[in-house]
Amino acid sequence: MAEADLSKVRTVPIERRPNKVDVAEFASPPGRDRSFAAFLKALPDVLVARDFLRVVDAVAAAARNKRGVVVMLGGHIVKTGLAPLLIELMERGVITHLAMNGSAAIHDYEIARFGATSEDVARGLVDGTFGMAEETGRGMNEAFLEGMRNRWGMGEALAYTLANQSLTNPELSVLLTASRKRIPCTVHAALGAEIIHQHPMADGAAIGDTSHRDFRRLAASMPSLHDGGVVLNLGSAVIMPEVFLKALTIARNLNAGKPTAFTTCDLDMQRHYRPRVNVVQRPTAGTGKGYEITGHHEIMVPLLTWGIIEALEKSAPRKAR
Repeated sequence: MAEADLSKVRTVPIERRPNKVDVAEFASPPGRDRSFAAFLKALPDVLVARDFLRVVDAVAAAARNKRGVVVMLGGHIVKTGLAPLLIELMERGVITHLAMNGSAAIHDYEIARFGATSEDVARGLVDGTFGMAEETGRGMNEAFLEGMRNRWGMGEALAYTLANQSLTNPELSVLLTASRKRIPCTVHAALGAEIIHQHPMADGAAIGDTSHRDFRRLAASMPSLHDGGVVLNLGSAVIMPEVFLKALTIARNLNAGKPTAFTTCDLDMQRHYRPRVNVVQRPTAGTGKGYEITGHHEIMVPLLTWGIIEALEKSAPRKAR
């Protein structure tokens, strides 16, 4: 039986071989400086650690250069206690548009009003009480009806409703913060996918009217991404990637193919088809850069936020004493 003759194999000098990793890119162990800046500097300049730092730099550059930073949320981001980080980025003028699915809005509404959220789905499903909270369903659906009457978007209607009632934790609401800072905050509903659509007060016309207005508002924010903006998709596997793609094509249809040359990043616990294709790949094809970072939100979003703030403060001019 034939065998390859290894004695005739051609080798090459190692100095001629291109290498993907160099010792200069290695991680560093903790030294005397234990600051967060030192931690970031100690990361290996390899693979996703490198991507993470590039996303941090892209967001910081967008904020410095007054480009759009659109942050899209899934419900898990809000219910795992990450709202204070998003609020800090809004307070610092980093986020220029906050967009979320219906689940994120529900969790934000309940946290602001009642100080708690996220029910036991399995237990409630047994007797049909899952998603049947009276106050949440009534309050949010009434907000949508008010919003339709006043030609408000869904996010705008929820913020108005929250601002005009007694709340346990208004300071933890991304909806209220965005409203106070006059940052567009849009909610993108999926009929039948959210618990509030089970409530007797649910009105399809009001849900559709207010959420479609928010879709148009998201499309109107897309041009701010041109030449240096950033889109962060935090934890939405389906709704926000689909909505973003359609909003982007509207903007390009109305603005001669712009926006282009922006950065996108999908950050989630698992890899999904729609975020990869609709956020990372298609919008940046041939113009811009897309990144995928996989990790638990409750770890990665704090790291990202701290990194952005560190980058902004590092570049900020020192105040005269």
